[in-house]
Amino acid sequence: MDSEENNNNLYKITTTQRAISSCCGAIVTSVLVTPLDVVKIRLQAQSNSFANGKSFVYSNGLMDHVYVYEEGNSKAWYKKPGHFRGMLDAFVKIIKIEGIKSLWSGLPPTLIMAVPSTVIYFTSYDQLSEVLISKLGKDSDHIPVLAGSISRLGSLTVVSPLELIRTKMQSRQLSYKQLRVCINNTMAKDGWRSLWRGWGPTALRDVPFSAMYWYHYEHIKKRLCKTFDAHEPTFMISFTSGAAAGSIAATVTLPFDVVKTHKQTEIWDYETLNLSQKRSTWTVMKKIVAEHGFTGLFTGIVPRLIKVAPACAIMISTYEYGKSFFRKLNKQKIYKAINSHSS
Repeated sequence: MDSEENNNNLYKITTTQRAISSCCGAIVTSVLVTPLDVVKIRLQAQSNSFANGKSFVYSNGLMDHVYVYEEGNSKAWYKKPGHFRGMLDAFVKIIKIEGIKSLWSGLPPTLIMAVPSTVIYFTSYDQLSEVLISKLGKDSDHIPVLAGSISRLGSLTVVSPLELIRTKMQSRQLSYKQLRVCINNTMAKDGWRSLWRGWGPTALRDVPFSAMYWYHYEHIKKRLCKTFDAHEPTFMISFTSGAAAGSIAATVTLPFDVVKTHKQTEIWDYETLNLSQKRSTWTVMKKIVAEHGFTGLFTGIVPRLIKVAPACAIMISTYEYGKSFFRKLNKQKIYKAINSHSS
């Protein structure tokens, strides 16, 4: 691992190269994970039809977004008819009847926020890690926890107003001029902090998840590199470490995810149905425990693991591969410069 750190310092990749690597990782992750959620939503719509105006959560593997069920919109991707006997049958029939592109329904608008959020998150994590290593030393266990928490908090804070704007545009079908008036009125009534409505429950889930994820990822990666005598993490080491770390973090933070989903759909209903009463995160948590018991906070553990584990594995392995590619590219450029200078 010392050899890896020396190489990293010698052929250090730029911020732009990190951003490109994380951007590629975000796109690859979304392309591979989105079909799973599309099929899941189609199966849900078939077995338990959504009520008009009722919201549901859609994920592209990187971020969760809320959609509203529109009764009059017969062309909406989640309303297309189908009689599916299970996930595999749904995959086959959707591809055969609707075409393979249907598996990525709803993806383009969610990528608009998922890509910049992921670029900010991963690039900030690496840069913060480098700063903290210079202050605390390379072996400090606090580095991945601090860097992961701060970088996630930063990316979440930047993207949160954009998610609220997207929610308003979709729910009320506003033009850009109407949207500006709507936002100005909201800020005049509730203050500038209204742009970060929903930030709290999201941060409550994502920041602890990020801290635990990076802590376990770095430790598992180091252990696997040592086990297989690898100077730098291979694609499979990064993939395995990401899946394991993502599974641990997803399990521990599941109660926060359940609460966040309730709050997220509540915010959508607040926007679409003009509901005036909103509940705090603590109130939502107490309501879930009262109705479903303590186990209600751990509802959906299997679907969450099925979604989170591969998403984390694909994202981090693609990101690490991208960084390795640019490191080798920088190495070649240095050698070429040395050879041309000597000749």
